[in-house]
Amino acid sequence: MSWFESFILGLVQGLTEFLPISSSAHLRLTAAFAGWHDPGAAFTAITQIGTETAVLIYFRKDIATIVGAWCRSVVALVRRDDSMRGNHDAQLGWLVIIGSIPIGVLGLTLKDQIEGPFRDLRLIATTLIVMGLVLGLADRLAARAETGGGRHRANGGKTLRDLGVRDGLIYGCCQALALVPGVSRSGATISGGLLMGYTREAAARYSFLLAVPAVLASGFYELRDAGEGHVAWGQTVFATLVAFVVGYAVIAWFMRFITTRSFMPFVYYRVALGILIFVLVAAGVLSPHAGESAA
Repeated sequence: MSWFESFILGLVQGLTEFLPISSSAHLRLTAAFAGWHDPGAAFTAITQIGTETAVLIYFRKDIATIVGAWCRSVVALVRRDDSMRGNHDAQLGWLVIIGSIPIGVLGLTLKDQIEGPFRDLRLIATTLIVMGLVLGLADRLAARAETGGGRHRANGGKTLRDLGVRDGLIYGCCQALALVPGVSRSGATISGGLLMGYTREAAARYSFLLAVPAVLASGFYELRDAGEGHVAWGQTVFATLVAFVVGYAVIAWFMRFITTRSFMPFVYYRVALGILIFVLVAAGVLSPHAGESAA
């Protein structure tokens, strides 16, 4: 991998990680369209450390409060002290842990499929379209609720204070779908949140918080494979730094965007990109396994 490829892939990772359009799919597609080697699942996971570091910094106050409350709740639990029972921030900490279990279990179980069959461009095109339509449906239902026609019209939608174990596990299962490139971690969890009646802001905020342990664990786990094949350590680190800088800017923009705008532009983009991939593969312009053998 050249330094130019590293820069472009880091840029793509930073731009797409937090948008509901799938960063792993775009890294795979960028390489395929450019005629480069597939950067691979390990490269994708490691560069996500950069974007999740951006999350840690952007939400540093929220995360520090949650971690502090969770630690105090553990101490209280050991001492059989009920003083932390009902503490919202401590509960969020436990729910993030519970919600991270599905992707952790499935990530280890399906590791070979994630690094192989799941990177087929036809599967990526399918997940882009299907999950795009799901996001569109969820967005329309959220819009109905906001205008007084939905199930949560009385309070304008559920917030993170309404989050419980059941919803936490559902969020976690939605996040696990993102093991397939094209699904999108943020797209799946935000869609799940909207379908459960959460506000756009609450669904996005919890999506970002839930991703932190899963993405960091995956990235550090894949560090053992860094530097193997055609992707050297230097280029991987450089791409991760680029992803961090760009990712931070995207978070700030996205959190402002969702407070007043619909997710429909992302839906149209996903469906159009999925159809384009199918057309190019069917026409023989693009191989569904482009770059895989070289990677």
